[in-house]
Amino acid sequence: HVQLVESGGGLVQAEGPLRLSCAASGRTFSTYAMGWFRQAPGKEREFVAKINWSGVNTEYADAVKGRFSTSRDNPKNTVYLQMNSLKPEDTAVYYCAAYRGGSIYSSQAAYWGQGTQVTVSS
Repeated sequence: HVQLVESGGGLVQAEGPLRLSCAASGRTFSTYAMGWFRQAPGKEREFVAKINWSGVNTEYADAVKGRFSTSRDNPKNTVYLQMNSLKPEDTAVYYCAAYRGGSIYSSQAAYWGQGTQVTVSS
């Protein structure tokens, strides 16, 4: 079992940057692929980014490619989402998740954080 706590959300102007962090408990963090998801008001939760156990492989949703990047620091049990060139449509609650398995092809998100609000003003 792993517990996840996101931080770094807030209000930012369009085109600005913001970095989210997700701190994980436990000794097995490096065995999990990690993902980022978001949910805007009135919409379903959607995939944003994923990173494999080592940090070598990443995957992004088309809507954020070229603007967002994810990375991880396994000794610190932390995964990051660097968001650049933010748009008002990026406004959402952002969640991190730990997948069952460390591969970039892992498909089942097993553990979720509580979410952090990101609001982008135009």
